[in-house]
Amino acid sequence: MKPFLNENFLLQNSIAEQLYHNHAKELPIIDYHNHLPPDEIANDKSFSSITEVWLKGDHYKWRAMRANGIDEKYITGATSDKEQFLKWAETVPYTMRNPLYHWTHLELQRYFGITDLLSKKTGPQIFEQTNAALSTQGFSVKGLLQKMKVEVVCTTDHPTDSLEFHKKEKKSESDLKMLPTFRPDKFVVIDNPEFLVFLEKLEEIIGSDISTFDELMSALERRIDYFHSLGCQLADHGLSQLFAVQLQGKHLDKILQKRKNGGKIKRKEAAVFQMVMLHELGKIYHQKKWTMQFHLGAIRNNNSRLLNLVGADVGADSIGDYEQAEGLSAFLNRLDTEEQLTKTILYNLNPRDNELFATMMGNFNDGTMAGKIQWGSAWWFLDQKDGMEKQINTLSNMGLLSRFIGMLTDSRSFLSFPRHEYFRRILCNLIGEDVVNGALPNDINWLGEMVENICYKNAKRYFEF
Repeated sequence: MKPFLNENFLLQNSIAEQLYHNHAKELPIIDYHNHLPPDEIANDKSFSSITEVWLKGDHYKWRAMRANGIDEKYITGATSDKEQFLKWAETVPYTMRNPLYHWTHLELQRYFGITDLLSKKTGPQIFEQTNAALSTQGFSVKGLLQKMKVEVVCTTDHPTDSLEFHKKEKKSESDLKMLPTFRPDKFVVIDNPEFLVFLEKLEEIIGSDISTFDELMSALERRIDYFHSLGCQLADHGLSQLFAVQLQGKHLDKILQKRKNGGKIKRKEAAVFQMVMLHELGKIYHQKKWTMQFHLGAIRNNNSRLLNLVGADVGADSIGDYEQAEGLSAFLNRLDTEEQLTKTILYNLNPRDNELFATMMGNFNDGTMAGKIQWGSAWWFLDQKDGMEKQINTLSNMGLLSRFIGMLTDSRSFLSFPRHEYFRRILCNLIGEDVVNGALPNDINWLGEMVENICYKNAKRYFEF
């Protein structure tokens, strides 16, 4: 019986151990998609408690606590940091076989050197121990990132964001590279409740009224130019699905005016507006040589009571069962036919779509570069051992795993970077198992190079940050 979370955690044979310890373990991290707050990075924030850095905003933990019968006041309420932490500690033993159990103890070990298991019994001591560490030098935001060898972080930013903290960080002497990512979903989805709020903000920024679709696109292009001037190289879209619709002859100005006048937008109108805008944005991304990302398939804010009580992004989202193939194919094909399809990363949330996304990606690689169209790492609810293994195996069967750009955190937490280690261990173990079973040759030099590429070097070449 192996000890829990020892140096060979998840590594089931000597080949896997060699690949991880000699080729993956010490590599830097390029985290090309996350939701970290730029102000906290630029200001090198220090944290008052483990609760603040570990539990605030972490909807993964919040879902687990609710499932464990913890009252909402200890999750998102006004109770003390210690009370909230102890309720999380009480919950942790019940998360066994959920990835939270692994992540929790990896994070305690890697950042704080704590090997005790977190529980109701150990909670008070670990609360004091972690807080004591957080009050010392080296545990501010940049210290935490440095511990994990984080080289690049790409935050997720709205087109109306000032990017003032990206400017500030750019002027700093830090070795860390913090770059913005352009996320215009509030404009793409015209029937979203915040469309008019953000349209007004955009009008204020550009100093003029936006009454037509062309004016809206011109304003967004100006913001893209601004993002680009601060090093932005990625756009991201978090949508339910893409739609196969005709783009010509549509009354986009009328749809926009209808929305501005408070009219109800029909589903078909919203779909047309979305796809025309994405097509126009895609052409601009190609011109800028940006990478375009699509996170598809979430059904969000299912619990209206919780939405009204706490807000969005609090752990009430789940996997949706939207149709994906036809709309995705039409969108990519249109840009490819016009020779304006930029580098693209596709992420699916529904595991039934794994093979769909893996094969769709292969349709549009054009030989201009290795791995131009990527199927992204296992996302959100699939970001766990089983989900990662299925993504890696499906990509291996239907694409080129060796050209994969690897892992990201997609996280709001500065303590989430051991997820890269988790991915690297899983990857090395899968390859090691194949060698042991005779399915791959025992060519450690090439397999080691392949692991290094997937974990770091492919992303470095792909993005050219």
